[in-house]
Amino acid sequence: MRSLPQSRSRRPRLDDLDKSIIKFLQLDGRRPYAQIGRELKVPEATVRQRAERLIGRGVVQIVGVTDPLAMGFQQPAFIGLRVDPSQLDRIAEEVGGLEEVTYLVITAGRFDMICEVVCEDNEHLLKVLAEKLARIEGIRSTETMVELRFVKESYRWGTR
Repeated sequence: MRSLPQSRSRRPRLDDLDKSIIKFLQLDGRRPYAQIGRELKVPEATVRQRAERLIGRGVVQIVGVTDPLAMGFQQPAFIGLRVDPSQLDRIAEEVGGLEEVTYLVITAGRFDMICEVVCEDNEHLLKVLAEKLARIEGIRSTETMVELRFVKESYRWGTR
């Protein structure tokens, strides 16, 4: 499971060069540091050091993003969870540890948490709901929202 981001007060400050490097990596995470350096008019070594620092601090991740449908996962869904507030952190850790969970946030409002799951089909989704989530102590209720059509996903934000 990916570690959770740092609290706002402990997040590293980013300068304009950091933000510019991030913007280039958001467009193409495989872009060579030398090319980024040429476009930003800074040495490749500077870009490499900055990028490695951003990655090391958890500000940036360079990953291959897949299309679940193309990989045979036909049933993505969002699940809203209402949980026992005194067990929030433990429940979040357990839910986040499930293989099918690709996204998990703690929220305010109607749900205490919302997760996205990627399942092969309806039977797989049912197994996640009835066998995996139902066995986590402290989950009071769930509401499942099946994804019907994928409209947008963007990783280009935060670097204006």
